[in-house]
Amino acid sequence: MRRLFPVTDQTVSAADREWTPDELAEAYAYPANTAGGHWLRANMVSTLDGAAQHDGRSAPISSAADMRIFGTLRGLADAVVVGAETVRLERYRPARARDAFAEGRAAAGQAPAPVIAVVSASLGLDFSLPLFTEPLVRTLVLTGAAASPERIRAAEKAGAEVVIAGDGPGVDPARAVGALAERGLVRLLTEGGPRLLGQFVAAGVLDELCLTVSPTLTSGYAQRIAGGPALALPERFALASLLEEDGFLFGRYCRV
Repeated sequence: MRRLFPVTDQTVSAADREWTPDELAEAYAYPANTAGGHWLRANMVSTLDGAAQHDGRSAPISSAADMRIFGTLRGLADAVVVGAETVRLERYRPARARDAFAEGRAAAGQAPAPVIAVVSASLGLDFSLPLFTEPLVRTLVLTGAAASPERIRAAEKAGAEVVIAGDGPGVDPARAVGALAERGLVRLLTEGGPRLLGQFVAAGVLDELCLTVSPTLTSGYAQRIAGGPALALPERFALASLLEEDGFLFGRYCRV
């Protein structure tokens, strides 16, 4: 791993070796102070030709370094916000506690592992999965006020906490972020999928994008990292840092 931007002593000293968990945690630390009282970052991977997945999953375009950063971002977050389709496709399991982050999480007043917060309008989820029945920290399900009472009861019976974050059938992105912040979950991470990220972008609530550019080509018709209606004007983000390992680029982009 080497740092390409900004150029620091670490650019040379940390080159050509695997970074320690502490070094990665420092590189991806959340801002100490935020205007809104919370910070929502996204972590996504894209091929050179813009695909966010291959054969329905992100693993084929990822790498060992990408997975270390994936683990670091989870290790720093209060909550991981994820769409229902991604839960199904990626076979989501509960977040686990990791020794490398235990001391830092305890010092920050965080639970041993991040909360998984699943966004689902229909609640068409398999509530018998370990994500709902065996989490280290209780799983949240964010849905709209029009959600089926029967499905809400099924989620609660499995052990999940249902949070109403929208007046209609869907979830309002700003209300979802606010509802999590009200529960003390202010360091937020979303891992997609593309439709959920597109909703966060359209609502103007995304503060940071951690983007892995995979040195691969897939062709085909895979989704981009964000989908949905286009913004009236492109929103500008600024490059905060750029790392590289084995041809993979790991960028952090923050809202201007």
